[in-house]
Amino acid sequence: MRCAAFLFITLFCLASCSGNHSYSPKPRGYYRIIFPKKEYQPYTGGCPIMFDYPKYAKIEPDRNPDAKPCWMNIQFTQFNGTLHLSYEPIRSKKEFDKLVEDAHKLSFKHTVKATGIDAGVISYPEQKVYGIYYTIDGNAASSVQFFLTDSTKNYIRGALYFNTEPRLDSIQPVLSFVKQDVNVMIKSFRWK
Repeated sequence: MRCAAFLFITLFCLASCSGNHSYSPKPRGYYRIIFPKKEYQPYTGGCPIMFDYPKYAKIEPDRNPDAKPCWMNIQFTQFNGTLHLSYEPIRSKKEFDKLVEDAHKLSFKHTVKATGIDAGVISYPEQKVYGIYYTIDGNAASSVQFFLTDSTKNYIRGALYFNTEPRLDSIQPVLSFVKQDVNVMIKSFRWK
């Protein structure tokens, strides 16, 4: 009797699962991103630099134990990203050449995951701001890196990172939005 009841329940369950029900998996969804209004404010802290940065971002000193004075992070908390800025005073031509070479090496470290790295020259002679802007394509950890200098006394390096697994297809809208803010920052850059 038990065997017949078990067989009946099993057949009933299988029969109820059959039918003309078509199943298709739900498409992968992404979070809706609401971008803030583009508004900027000046940074005029105690460092020998000035620039405009977005009002939705906040600037914090770099808390790394190896950080030097005037190293700071621009936090894009809404997007879980950080623009790391490292300022260095230039004391000699040899030191300047080493800083430029380090910026190049650090940018090209992403070659393993990058599908391409483009370097563009930054030149604003009226502000005495020169440098190189590295655009890193693909699933690299950093998509934007740059350095700015006046070629005699001041040097600053920037690197944008998002605190998430680097998947370009999913962060592309946010990356494009933040890159515009980085470009505004670079164009407004001044030495004190």
